[in-house]
This record gives sequence, structure tokens and C-alpha cells, in this order.
Amino acid sequence: MTGRFLLDTNAAISVFACDAALQSRLSRAAEVFISSILLGELYYGARKSARVTENLQKISEFAAKSWVLGCDSATAQWYGEIKNSLRARGRPIPENDIWAAAIAMQYDLVVVTRDAHFSEVEGLAIESW
Repeated sequence: MTGRFLLDTNAAISVFACDAALQSRLSRAAEVFISSILLGELYYGARKSARVTENLQKISEFAAKSWVLGCDSATAQWYGEIKNSLRARGRPIPENDIWAAAIAMQYDLVVVTRDAHFSEVEGLAIESW
């Protein structure tokens, strides 16, 4: 398997949980990215956890070893298009996932997720590992 992938939060959490099947597929991917939005969600989760220091360290190490994609004006254009399309069809999804979808569309990436609502984004390639 080859390809260019963007991890969603639940996929990243599976990496932390040492999910063997997910790690096997990631090892065969051509490129794997994470978004700054994903990092924000992970840092938030760490801050409200019982093991704040340990979790913050894991996230920092994960980020240091990853290609992190941020938002720019092109991402914002994709966000506006995606959010309007979802609104017009009455199919909202969480805000952070719209931003993640915008980054994936901008860079032509496949989103690795276990969240079915990503399928509401027209033209977005998704895979569930």
C-alpha cells in the first residue's frame, strides 16, 4: 500500500495505543501527515487527563517525528467551501473535522479516521484502519 495520508485524532490515539494493525499500514504508506488541529485536540486531551506531564511528553515526541501541516489562506478557502456545502445539505460535522478535511483537500491527502461523518464531505478521500 502506498499513498499520502492525514491522521485524524482517533487514528493518532491508536498510534499512542500501539495499535499493531494501524502501525503496520502506516509503515507501508508513502507519506503520513498530521495537522496542527490534531495537535491542538491532543494537547487539550492531555491537559484534562490524569497524567498531564506524561501525555504532553508523548505528544511532543510524536509531533517532533511527524510532518505537521498548518492552516493558511488556501486552507481557509477550502474550509469555507466545505462548511458551506455541509450547511446547504444540512449535514454539519464538528468544526475541527472541517478544518482537517480542508487540509486534506488542500494537499490531496486521504484522511485516516474511524469517524463516519467525514463521508459527508464531498470529494474527500477517507480510509478507516
